Amino acid sequence: MAEYYTRNKNSPDVWKKPPLIAKLKEMAKVEGLWNLFLPAVSGLGQVDYALIAEETGKCFFAPEVFNCHAPDTGNMEVLHMYGSEDQKKQWLEPLLEGKISSCFCMTEPDVASSDATNMECSIQRDGDRYIINGKKWWSSGAGNPNCKFAIVMAKDKNSSASRYKQHSMIIVPMDTPGVKLIRPLSVFGYFDYFHGGHFEVHFDNVQVPVSHLILGEGRGFEIAQGRLGPGRIHHCMRSIGAAEMALQILCERSAQRMTFGKKLYRHEVVAHWIAECRIAIEQARLLTLKAASCIDTMGNRAARKEVSMIKVAAPRAVLKVIDCAIQVCGGAGFSEDFPLAQMFAYIRTLRVADGPDEVHLSTIAKLELLDQAKLLTAHL
Repeated sequence: MAEYYTRNKNSPDVWKKPPLIAKLKEMAKVEGLWNLFLPAVSGLGQVDYALIAEETGKCFFAPEVFNCHAPDTGNMEVLHMYGSEDQKKQWLEPLLEGKISSCFCMTEPDVASSDATNMECSIQRDGDRYIINGKKWWSSGAGNPNCKFAIVMAKDKNSSASRYKQHSMIIVPMDTPGVKLIRPLSVFGYFDYFHGGHFEVHFDNVQVPVSHLILGEGRGFEIAQGRLGPGRIHHCMRSIGAAEMALQILCERSAQRMTFGKKLYRHEVVAHWIAECRIAIEQARLLTLKAASCIDTMGNRAARKEVSMIKVAAPRAVLKVIDCAIQVCGGAGFSEDFPLAQMFAYIRTLRVADGPDEVHLSTIAKLELLDQAKLLTAHL
């Protein structure tokens, strides 16, 4: 894998998948290890899949081998839960078979997208078609040559509905006239070629059939909430898998290197880092599994507080582990000789992606206060 990207670093082929991936995917299909993230297909609950997600998080290309990689997983969940039969046949089935890829266009460059009601990309009906105009960025997967469509969230500026019922989600084929890939965006210098990168995408009078609208006009936020719960579980558990790898590197390095006459792990500060990292990983894992159990038993909406809690706690814990590993590795920790720098870049995005920490903290506080008020009322 590393050899492929080194060899094609300055070639357009860098956006393609190494041939090895296709072989591994066929092997996974034969073994029945395919679409494990989707309960209706795999029969697995969120707790079951969370443990698998942790294992796949230990290798950057593992999720794709099992057709369990973002953003396709989220888009498949959307189409499975909310898509029409025609949409499922045209777009969901090829995704489930791994024949095509997709991207998700929500965040925008010209507004503070942490408040999603700020979005300005517009959607307007014109007869039997919708016309879309606007800019999106951080559209993950858009650079994949096999990316055939985007799910775009856009706003009807003429709507008089409440601010949370003015947005819609719609399927836009990537070859539609007016869809323009403007540029790939780097994350701390990494372009994430394997996953199709993260692109700025413009929509200039893009016209798509009315039949491409998902669920109905003004249902965008409703769909988003259904999409994000399980996806956040997957992200958090994959990040915990990365933390396990970072801790392994930390321990191996501390046993190999000596400073001031003794192994690194014999320095009390390093020993304490190892202990604190193990504690942080176990805490994050158990909290994430609790959130997964809440989704399994009570549904996405009832698990909102737990999901917001893990979205804050897991990336913080994992970043702490990776940072300790980098510190023990010294200069090598910042280099491509170890995966730590790339891990840090990816995990750091999780404190912003799918909602920044601050939004989740506000949600947790609001829900906690409501829970406490119910307890108080019950006692009275």
